[in-house]
Amino acid sequence: MAGKKSRGFTRREFVKLTGAGAVAAGAGPYFLFPERAQAQQKTLKIAQWSHFVPDYDKWFDNTYTKQWGQKNNTNVAVDHINLNELPARAAAEVSAKKGHDLFMFLSPAAAYEPQTLDLTHVYQEVEKKHGKKIDLAHKSTYNPKTKRYFGFADSYVPDPGNWYKEWWAEAGYPNGPDTYDDLYKGAKKIKDTRGNPCGLGLSQELDSSMAMRAILWSFGGAEQDEHGNITINSKHTIDALKYMKQLYQDTETPEVFSWDPSSNNRAMLAGKTSFVMNAISITRQAEREHAPISSHIMVSRALKGPVRRMAAEHVMDCYVIWNFAENKEGAQKFLIDYIDNFKDAFEAGKWYNFPCFPATIPDLKKVIQNDPAAEPPDKYKVLADVLDWATNIGYPGYATAAMDEAFRTWIIPTMFAKVARGDETPENAVKAAEQEYKRIAERWK
Repeated sequence: MAGKKSRGFTRREFVKLTGAGAVAAGAGPYFLFPERAQAQQKTLKIAQWSHFVPDYDKWFDNTYTKQWGQKNNTNVAVDHINLNELPARAAAEVSAKKGHDLFMFLSPAAAYEPQTLDLTHVYQEVEKKHGKKIDLAHKSTYNPKTKRYFGFADSYVPDPGNWYKEWWAEAGYPNGPDTYDDLYKGAKKIKDTRGNPCGLGLSQELDSSMAMRAILWSFGGAEQDEHGNITINSKHTIDALKYMKQLYQDTETPEVFSWDPSSNNRAMLAGKTSFVMNAISITRQAEREHAPISSHIMVSRALKGPVRRMAAEHVMDCYVIWNFAENKEGAQKFLIDYIDNFKDAFEAGKWYNFPCFPATIPDLKKVIQNDPAAEPPDKYKVLADVLDWATNIGYPGYATAAMDEAFRTWIIPTMFAKVARGDETPENAVKAAEQEYKRIAERWK
């Protein structure tokens, strides 16, 4: 019947929606019914962390996604999630088979491969315009057994050392520590003379997990070999555990056993610690707030161990598109277009996120040699060779589902913490870790 809303509007309803003026003016064929316009516009739902550099979120939310949405007739809805809550949110969405179209993890999400789209096509389209991705991105998002990309890595975050300039100079290291031997000797002298501890976390959180992996690798240990065989039980791992126990006992305080991901940031910015492993979020915050401590905190490359100089990326951006996403096509296009705009992202994030496609920032080494906001301006030049010492979770192999589960269940920091605290001998701790790794690996065969 003509009077039913399912067939159209009455004149009274039409006037109420548009205003009598629009009818009188004869909007006619140029008028687009609100409900029809809304139906034609798509929605893209994105979940990602609350960035450590607030300016990045401002750019992403208020500039980039709005411009992209207008060009693609899409309402882009961004939910920022605290990094501690990301794993639980992802698990809830997979369980419900409903949630965001794009979901960003801070580490390779290989365990979720069965619930994701293969993003080979996205990489191919990006590489047509921007050249090859770095090996770090490949090994963090590719499954060599299934021959598919379960995620897409747009960027990674270096994990350098942050150290207090004057204290290290007093300890005899004017350029800061360069090796783990330097770290122990210098940090011990600083704590003995000043009382300020070293700040390497031993907790079940992201920063501790990355720091302990850096020590493990630098001493020659690894969770697996390049073929995926579990290799955690080795003399190299035991050496790394013994080193960390000595470092903790002589240079740290029990606080590190209960740290969260921002604890080392706060401790360094408060002038409490002599050295931490973290991204440049620490120095960027000091610069942003014009804090006096800014000129006292310096940045170093990953420290060199007895075997190698190696550290994990601090954060590995890993976007996945759920296979139950409502806007799969839009999610893929968003990632492709985002890399076209990565230079803006790099600048908005104050160089926090380094490119997985180097061609997007061709002059990166030159750019980071001179930053007017930094004290001194060349503070960040040590990051120029970051790809020589930054590696992926699962090194020297791939970031597999087994390595993903091991990462999320905190096996490495737990092993180091037990030894440092004296709860276990290095030999017993590494055997327990080996059993856990093998159990996980067997399940993911």
